[in-house]
Amino acid sequence: MKKRLSGEKIFQAVDVIIMCIFMILILVPVFTVVMTSFISEAEIARRGSFIIIPEKFDFTAYEMLIASGKNIIRAYKNTLFRVFAGTFLSLAVTIGLGYGLSRTQLKGRTVITGFVFFTMLFSGGMIPTFIVVKGVGLMDSRWSMVLPCMVNTWNLLIMRNFFYAIPKSLEEAAVIDGANDVQILVKVVLPLSKASIATIGLFYAVSHWNSWFDAMLYINKTALLPMQNILRNIITSVSSIGDLGADAYNSLDVLPPSQSVRAATIVVTTLPILVVYPFIQKYFVKGVMVGSVKG
Repeated sequence: MKKRLSGEKIFQAVDVIIMCIFMILILVPVFTVVMTSFISEAEIARRGSFIIIPEKFDFTAYEMLIASGKNIIRAYKNTLFRVFAGTFLSLAVTIGLGYGLSRTQLKGRTVITGFVFFTMLFSGGMIPTFIVVKGVGLMDSRWSMVLPCMVNTWNLLIMRNFFYAIPKSLEEAAVIDGANDVQILVKVVLPLSKASIATIGLFYAVSHWNSWFDAMLYINKTALLPMQNILRNIITSVSSIGDLGADAYNSLDVLPPSQSVRAATIVVTTLPILVVYPFIQKYFVKGVMVGSVKG
């Protein structure tokens, strides 16, 4: 018995050490980016670009982002539109299609599920998708970032499996009480699926927040670009400071280095999703694992 307890303690100690190592490996790059956003040009010239703790905190990069508030706020509006509209529509379609495919009385359910699964393995490709988006008139529109990627097949299958795992006795009781399919979905299935809906919703929201490639393909107007594209332009452009607009740096006596501007932009764009994530993280394990029990 003592040997067993000592073995468990050793395992727990090793487990804690390994988790601490992983935590450090994850936090160090994030901490470095945050600290880099507060570094001045003189300190980078003296100490090099890789600085974990700056000697003096310099807020010039953030002052530049605030000075270019019109561009940043406009990009944030485009990103928020994409996140909220895209997540809402994606959840609505995913819930509706997942609920339909989870019904055993649906004729051809296996065939339809096979077609849905096929789209996860093979897609039309970038050029056919571009032709379709252009053909339906979505070019230079915010909806081009929402409608073409409305449903993720993996999320759909998770939602379907979650609905399938709900006891059929609850639905049968609702049918006896006179409920139709819509009432069963709204009053019985959805209240029992909060964990799965929160998990899939966060998956969609994070995907929309981080996406930039489709906006680069379908949007040519700078006023419609989301925040991630502005971030990409700042990081990849040689004249990154000038891209923020003349008002952003004409009012500053000293221009911040490009590393500080890039790091500050990363902090500004990732901070909102980092604030929201801890409140929904508790649903992750329950939502995904329960939805993967049956298929």
